Amino acid sequence: MFSNTTDLDLRLIKVFLAVLDARGITAAEVTLGVRQSTISNQLSMLETRVGFTLCERGRGGFRLTPKGARFAASARHLLASASEFAAEVREMDKKLVGTLAIGLIGHAPQAENTRVADAITAFRKRDQAVRFSMVVAAPHELEEGIVNNKLDLALGYFWHRLPGLVYTECFRERQVAYCGRTHPLFNCRRRITMDDAADCDWVWRTYPIPEEHFSSSGRRITATADNIEAASLLIMSGGHLGYLPEHYAAPFVGRGLLRAIDRDVLSFDIAFHLAQKKSAADKQVVRAFREDLMASFLPSTVRNDAEMV
Repeated sequence: MFSNTTDLDLRLIKVFLAVLDARGITAAEVTLGVRQSTISNQLSMLETRVGFTLCERGRGGFRLTPKGARFAASARHLLASASEFAAEVREMDKKLVGTLAIGLIGHAPQAENTRVADAITAFRKRDQAVRFSMVVAAPHELEEGIVNNKLDLALGYFWHRLPGLVYTECFRERQVAYCGRTHPLFNCRRRITMDDAADCDWVWRTYPIPEEHFSSSGRRITATADNIEAASLLIMSGGHLGYLPEHYAAPFVGRGLLRAIDRDVLSFDIAFHLAQKKSAADKQVVRAFREDLMASFLPSTVRNDAEMV
């Protein structure tokens, strides 16, 4: 019976799979480069080892038995695992190895996402065999991922400033107040004042925005949204004013669906940070990618992480 796997068994298994892929011994003769009689003997040897018939072969053609079909699936899994193991061993002499888990916030400016791609390109040029794992999630989920060691780094807008994490500013995103094309202010030709905006219904965010220097307490908040898509729908409906990232709103403005209220007054910038655990600085893979990311975002500036905590 088949109690362990030898080198001979692996060779016989490869012959069996070659016959299966060729759909017969005759066709496999060319692939394997041996005579049909040799192939048939090797299949018989394998069947003796496993203790059951793998396939029916003869004048009626080649056909797997039910057990042969199950064996073929297991055999393919075995060879794939062996190949993966060999690849991992070959990469073990690389300087940087492991998995790098990165979190991103959705709908970041395309120019800034390009910088992330540039950092990955630079990192790939290092002596490394690192597997990337990337997720897109809400800011609080990204922070939770770092705290729970599911993420190594996260790039996004963070308002908590959790203890034990380091926050390094990478770029700023302009937020502007908009109205939809059916809103009364859309076709207003005079300059819209703060009083005009305060008399309107607003959609507000369900998370705090310290950078927003106009308090929501003096506004008529009749809707809330926890993401940009939801806020944009409420604004485009014509029933609410609300803030959106300027880069996100630009296509809708171009199509005449949105109008900026007053970029000089009703606007503010949100700072996006790279967040990580303080202890992550000891991980060589994290430290290397962080260097490439900072070089992409801040090519001519040296930032002190301690002052960003």
